[in-house]
Order: sequence, then C-alpha cells, then structure tokens
Amino acid sequence: MTSAQPQAIVGVDVGGTFTDFVVLIDGALRVHKVLSTPDDPARAVLQGLRDLDVPAGVAVVHGSTVGTNAVLERKGARTALVTTKGFEDVLEIGRQNRASLYDFLVTRPEPLVPSEWRLGAAERVDSEGNILLALGEGDAMTLARRIKRGKIESVAVCFLFSFLAPAHERLVKRVLEGQNVGSYVYVSSEVLPEYREYERVSTTVVNAYIAPVVDRYVTRLHKELGDGLRVVQSSGGSVTPAGAMARPVQTISGGPAAGVVGAFHLAGAAGFSRVIGFDMGGTSTDVSLCPGRVPETSGWSLGGLPIKTPAIDVYSVGAGGGSIARTDAGGALLVGPESAGADPGPACYGKGSQPTVTDANLLLGRLDLEHSLGGGVVLDPKRAREALAPLARSIGLSVEEAAAGVVRVANAHMERAIRVISVERGHDPRDFAMVPFGGAGPMHACELAEALGIPQVLVPRYPGVLSAQGMTFVDITREYSTTVMLRGADLKRKTVVEAFAKLREQGIRDLEAMGVPAAGVEASLSLDMRYTGQSHELTVPCEVDGLEKALADFHHAHHERYAYSHDERPVEVVNARLKLVSPVDKPSEEPLPEEGEDATAAIVGRRPAIFDGIEAETTLYARDALRCGNRIPGPALVLQYDSTVVLPPAWKARVDPFLNLVMHLLPASRGGES
Repeated sequence: MTSAQPQAIVGVDVGGTFTDFVVLIDGALRVHKVLSTPDDPARAVLQGLRDLDVPAGVAVVHGSTVGTNAVLERKGARTALVTTKGFEDVLEIGRQNRASLYDFLVTRPEPLVPSEWRLGAAERVDSEGNILLALGEGDAMTLARRIKRGKIESVAVCFLFSFLAPAHERLVKRVLEGQNVGSYVYVSSEVLPEYREYERVSTTVVNAYIAPVVDRYVTRLHKELGDGLRVVQSSGGSVTPAGAMARPVQTISGGPAAGVVGAFHLAGAAGFSRVIGFDMGGTSTDVSLCPGRVPETSGWSLGGLPIKTPAIDVYSVGAGGGSIARTDAGGALLVGPESAGADPGPACYGKGSQPTVTDANLLLGRLDLEHSLGGGVVLDPKRAREALAPLARSIGLSVEEAAAGVVRVANAHMERAIRVISVERGHDPRDFAMVPFGGAGPMHACELAEALGIPQVLVPRYPGVLSAQGMTFVDITREYSTTVMLRGADLKRKTVVEAFAKLREQGIRDLEAMGVPAAGVEASLSLDMRYTGQSHELTVPCEVDGLEKALADFHHAHHERYAYSHDERPVEVVNARLKLVSPVDKPSEEPLPEEGEDATAAIVGRRPAIFDGIEAETTLYARDALRCGNRIPGPALVLQYDSTVVLPPAWKARVDPFLNLVMHLLPASRGGES
C-alpha cells in the first residue's frame, strides 16, 4: 500500500445482474449500482458514470465480461485457424483426459472454429526448431485468397513448434495483413510462445474469436472516456486499451480477479493474511484461497475450452442470487446453473417469474422490504411467493420450507466449491478467515463458514461492489513467457539469464508502446519446473541469477503441494516467465478510533426471519450508522445499499477500525470450543 492518495479513480465491474461502480475523488468514496444491459454492456457503464456525474479525464479501471460472454454464448467473430497440415483437428481432438469420466450424457463443447475453416499449411518445424519443410509465400497467398473469399473476420495462426521458430507464422501474418484479409490476425508465437500445441491452439483461437467483440467494446468506451481508461486482466493487473487489444484473451475474468485483489488487500489491512474469498453474485459464485498471497495459475478453462494465460486462481460454480430453482425428473430439488440474469432477473425484482435464490432469501425474511436494493430495485414478496408456490407444491412442502430447501441446496454447491480449493488442495479451512463479497455473499457466508469450520468472517465495508473497489488497487502489468526446455547439462544460470533478458526487452518495448514509462517498472521472474518424466509443472519464483535457489525452492514447493519431493531426482525447467509491474497509487485508509460497543443507535427495526426452520425475531441495523467498536448479537440483518449481511442466531459481530464487520460463531455453538 502506498502513502500517496490518488486524486480521482473509478472502478467499474460488469456483472450478470448489476454493473457496480466505486468512485474515489479527493479521498471521498461513493458506490453505485445499475442493472446490467446484456445486449450492450457499455450502455450500463456509461449510464452509471453519468448518474455519478464523474468529471471528464478521471481514470476509469474496468473489468469487462464481453470476452467471457462471447465465448460462453458463442457470439464471437467468424474465425479461421491456419495450422500445420495434418493437425487441423487438434482443436477438436483435445486431450485424452475428460472432466466427466463417468457421465454417459456429457457433451463436449463445440470448437470455436468449424472444420471447414481449420486450414492446413504445408510447413514443418521439428522439436529443435529446425525447419524441415519451408512455407513458401505462394502457399501463404493461396491461404489468404481462400480466407478472403470466406468473409472471415479474424484469423488465428498456430504452427507446430512455432515458439522455437516463428518465421512461418510471421510470414502468414504479413501476407494476410498485406492482402487485407480480416481485420484481426493473431499468431501463437506472440499470444502464447509455449509448448503443448493443444493449449496453444485453443488460447490463440479464443484470442482471435473474441478480438473483434472486445475491440468494438473497448474502442467505444475509450472514445467516451479518453486515455484514462484501463482494462483489468485475468491476472489481476490492468492494461491500456491498446494493451488489451494486443492480447484480448487476457481480459477475460478481469472482474473476478479484481475481486480477489480487493478482498486480499482489505483483509490484509485488517490483519488477516490467510483468507478465502467468497464472491456470490447474480449468476455465479467465485471462490479463491489466498494463503498469504494472491493465488496465480497459468492454465485454466472457460466453457470447457483451455486457456493458458496468467490468471488469478478462481474456482466458479453456477450458484448465485439469480440461480433458478427447479426439480429434476425424479423430483429432487436443483438450483442453477441456469440464472435469471439481469433481465428478467429474480421474480421479486418485478419482471421475472421463475423462483431463484434471491426469492427464497426474501421469503425467509433475510431481505428487508423497506429498503430498496442497489440499482433502485424494489422487492415484491408477492411475486416471489407466486414463483416459489408451484415448486413447493411439486415437492410437498410449504413455500417457506421450499425456500429453506433452495438456500440449503445453493449453500451445498458453494460449500463444495470451497472444499475444492481448500481441502482437496491440502489446506484446512479452519486456518483461514472468509471474506464474502458480491451482492449475495454476505447473506450466505455465516452458514457456509459454520459448515466448513471457518472461525471468522470478515465483511468489507462495501461488499456488494468489492470487485469494482478492487480495480482501484490494481497495477498496470504485462506478463510474458517462453519455452526453454532446459535439463541436464543445458540447465545453466547463463541460459536462464538470457531468456529473462529477451522477455524483459520485449516487455519494456510493449509498455512504452502503450505509453507506460519504463522508469519505475518492477520485474518479477519465475520458472515452470518439474521432475524429469513428469508432464505438469510448478511455477517457482526466481531471481535473475538465482537458479540454484529456485531449484531448492522447487523441491520445497513440490512437497508442499503434493506431500512428497525427491531432492536427488533431476529437475527440468520448461518455461521462463516475466511479470512487469508499473505500480499505481493505491487508496488507503487510516484506522478509526473505538466509539464503544453499543450499536443501539444503528437499529432501524425488527422483523421475523427463519433460520434452520425456526422463526426468530431479528434486529435490523443500518450499516452506515455502525461505528468502530460496535458489537451486534445475532440474529440480525445489517442493511446497506449494495448488500445485506445476515447474522444467524448463533453468531456475533463487531465493527473493526476500518468499518469491516468481523463475525464469529459463538463458542457454545462449536461444542465448547473457546
């Protein structure tokens, strides 16, 4: 955290139901929400900025879902793939491993490029980078003419071993651009210069497929907002509009990444270094585990398609406030992954008719009717009851019992997701604090924490817009990688130093081209390492000339991740990675003094709510009226513009010096634990 206070910055996060805004001008923080506009996401962004009367020239940091939606909804560009002849179907064949091995009804996602536009070129490079069959310019011209006749909008080029010898890819790119074939041409040696052809092809294709959609969106915002616009990447850093278009695939999942950055940043300021981020929005829940650092990965997937770019490690499930409840053919209650989204939204928002998790929470008394939600939404309990009534009859329960069942099923999905990132990876949830955010996160956090044995829940001051707030913390970054494949006698410090030097040279050029000065840029280096014979790697930090330490750290990391290591076995370095960071001034807050435990002044009413099937009189508190040191016993609802915090009967809360709510399960409820 820097001491300098930025004069003006806006964070904008486009979600499935709401578009969130956090505005920080001269130290004053404002939050705002508007309903998202899925048909044109930029409309909601610009409308929200007008509502807030944001002055011209203010820095706007934005996490976009445009690329994500284009892939999931198959609404990207008409794309062609040029690859080595004989390997046109790698995109469809994929790998032998299957996500649902025993599911007889599983369907694989359709490739983004149909077979008729997966084109083979007569060229070949071997595994050492030697050209076995040269690609002629005439062959490239023939491909260009064919693609031009097909009215292709975007082209991905990915040849075998092009990360070692990119000349053929560069030739095809030059010819395609010279012949005005499509507006977008991306080559794998620039998008992902790493080995593993399937992941490289898939990533390059996704990049090309979303490029025109992302370009139109970012260009429109850039025209309206000026040069202050930055776009958040999956890695939790940001880039200029030009940087976003250099590799649009890296803009996917910027919103969830910023949420993790924000949760970790605010939790650290409050004294919590080991946290589980729990982001429950309208359509999905994203969970992340931060064991003293923000978790990173270099390989993930979207809609079943592998993407091999740097990203914050987030695990998602289709359970959100707008998730639709229904029964299957056998009468079992299901929740999600289908969502009511922003339009029509949950039934209680006034337009929808299908029962959702939000409708269930309303009928359980966990939302207050007297306070409208962010975005000006006024809740309608009658519509919620009408939506849930048919479901309740079909399973032979009262409406309230069915609502409780919907919440329990949703909680089960989210509990399972948290176990995936914690227990299944060797972490004990009891060693962490939970940080819930998103509009619905604080409503479910205590019940989930109790089920998992998590001792504390930290609810930030503005949980419903934390992803937008997290964007005010992100630095300008660029990530680079290259395959080096060093083992045995080739594994020398000099070789690693040379690889890092080439990456840094490229990175500085790119930053300067984006208008980011090289002065003050910080570099962090890492190596993808494995034992000889293994097929997957661990990424280990490395100093420029610190190969020996990196090797020792690899053994330790392997033992920590897999519970064993072999110090005597040879190690090979697969990829070298470089992350360049241009730090930006980050907002900071001074801790507030204690003002006493009594929170009576913040009470705004009481109403019945249902917990574990039992109706209990529940106290309502206004979040804005709470002061440092205030203590709240459950059951309680803490009401605020961007979210509602649910404190069950067996829980208590206190307000910390940063106005976070720190919630604990009462000792008696833990079987006598203190």
